[in-house]
Amino acid sequence: MVNQQVDSTVGKPTASGESGKLPIKTKRQSIKCVVWDLDNTLWDGVLLEDGQISLRTDVVDVIKTLDSRGILNSIASKNDHSAAMEKLEQLGLNAYFLYPQINWNSKAASIREIVRSINIGIDALAFIDDQAFEREEVAFSLPEVLCIDTTDVPGLLDMPEMNPRFITEDSQQRRLMYLSDIARNKAEQEFVGPSEFLATLQMAFTIAPAKEEDLRRAEELTLRTHQLNTTGYTYSYEELNEFRQSDTHKLFIASLDDRHGTYGKIGLALVECLADVWTIKLLLMSCRVMSRGVGTIMIHHIMNLAKKAGVPLRAEFVANDRNRMMYITYKFGGFKEVEKVDNLIVFENDLSYIQPFPDYIKVHFE
Repeated sequence: MVNQQVDSTVGKPTASGESGKLPIKTKRQSIKCVVWDLDNTLWDGVLLEDGQISLRTDVVDVIKTLDSRGILNSIASKNDHSAAMEKLEQLGLNAYFLYPQINWNSKAASIREIVRSINIGIDALAFIDDQAFEREEVAFSLPEVLCIDTTDVPGLLDMPEMNPRFITEDSQQRRLMYLSDIARNKAEQEFVGPSEFLATLQMAFTIAPAKEEDLRRAEELTLRTHQLNTTGYTYSYEELNEFRQSDTHKLFIASLDDRHGTYGKIGLALVECLADVWTIKLLLMSCRVMSRGVGTIMIHHIMNLAKKAGVPLRAEFVANDRNRMMYITYKFGGFKEVEKVDNLIVFENDLSYIQPFPDYIKVHFE
C-alpha cells in the first residue's frame, strides 16, 4: 500500500526562472491523521465485557508525540459511544481525538466519515487495529489507507511517514485549531445565511512577504495542501529561501485570525515578476479556510500590485483530481486561458476589474 506524492524536485520553476517537466508521483506522502481502535489497542481489554480495562501507556505516549508533531488522531471503534467517550474522558484523552467514530458501522465507513470531517485525502491516513479482519476490511475497501497492526505501535514514531521534516508552531497547534473550527461550525448552525455568520467572526486576514522564520511553515504548506493548490509544486526550505531573496520573485504568506482564535499561516503565493509580465507560479490556501470566504483575497492583492506595476498578470494552473476549486477561482476572477500544454494551463488577466475585499473581513498588509 505505497501511496504516491508529487516529487519536489521535478517539474517546477526555480529561482532562476527555469522549469522542467510537469510533476510526477513518486512516494507516499506524510500521514496527517492516525485512526485508532479502542479495545485491545488503546487499552487492554474489551470495554463492554471486562470489568476493568487497562490503559496502554506506550500508546498514550505515541498519541501525545504524534499530536506534538502536528499529526491528528481519531478513533474508529465498534463500541457503545456513550460508554467509550465517558471512559476516554475519565482517562483524560478525549480531547486528543477529532471526530471520533464510535458506533457499530464498518471501520471503512467510519474512516470515510473521519476523512470527510477533517477534509484530508484518504491517502494521508493510517489505521491501527489489533484484529486482522478489521485491517483487511479497510485495506480492501480503502487501499490508500496505511493499515498497521497494534503490535507495531512501538515502532510507529520511527516511521518516515510519521516524521515531518519540520515541526512548526502551526503544526504544534493543529489539533487546537481544528477544535476551534468545530466551535465555529456549531456557531454557524445558528445563522440562516453564511454572510451573516461570517460577519460575526471578526476575521482578520494578514498578507506579508515571507520572512526566513516563515519558511518551515511555507514548505509544510506546499507538502500538505492539495485541494486549494493551483499547481501542486512542492518546494523545500532552501528553494523557498532562494525565492524570498530573488529580485525577480515575490513570496507571500498569509495568516487568518478570528474571535475563536488563530488559524495560523494558511496561505502561500509565489509570483515571478519580470519587466513585461508577472506570473503566479503557485497559489495555495489551507482547506481549513475553504468556507470562510477568504480564498480570493491573496489573488486580488497580487492583481492590485501588478496593476500598480503596469504589467499584465498571468497564472499557472496544473489540474489534478482535487484542485478544480482553484480553476474555478481563477475563472471567476476574470482570468482567461491563453495557453495550454498537456495539463498545464496558463491564464491571463488584463486587470480591468479587480473585486474589492469582502466587507466582513479586515485585511492587513505588512
